[in-house]
Amino acid sequence: MFYIGIIAIFLAGASLHFVYEWSHHNKVAAIFAAVNESTWEHIKICMTPTLLWSIYEISIFGFTWNFIFAKSMCLLTIILLIPLLFYSYTFFTKKAYLIVDITCFLITVICSQYVFKYTVNSINPHIIFIYISFALIIIELMLYFYLTYNPIKSFIFKDPITKKYGLEGHPCHHEHKH
Repeated sequence: MFYIGIIAIFLAGASLHFVYEWSHHNKVAAIFAAVNESTWEHIKICMTPTLLWSIYEISIFGFTWNFIFAKSMCLLTIILLIPLLFYSYTFFTKKAYLIVDITCFLITVICSQYVFKYTVNSINPHIIFIYISFALIIIELMLYFYLTYNPIKSFIFKDPITKKYGLEGHPCHHEHKH
């Protein structure tokens, strides 16, 4: 089931790249799907199916303290790895390549799932780390929703094509402004 999870998360994440467009720019779809080409939006389209896959994982592992810790480590891996891989390779290439972006996305999915699997099966964290993990998940979810509509004016939220942020960064929205 571990490998099915990787495939499911990867395919769902790839689909979420287009859902905002397919939904005719639905504001609810914007919360879960990419609204532009920024690094943040790619983090979102990896986190959404990972969170959904958690529902299945709970049926296997149970909603235990260890599950909370492992899931927070999994999500943190996504938040850190997508920008790390993307900005590392584009530092050398000076531009993005679709096939490398897709590979980075797949690597992130695989690594985040391995982090979850290892952590849920091998680590019995101290209760303080459980509380921190729970708070981290809540903060991540709050930011996940908030930052879609209120992006920070930072490179990680900036669409590289339109040079805009958040919903304003969507090419269709950008075209309507001119």
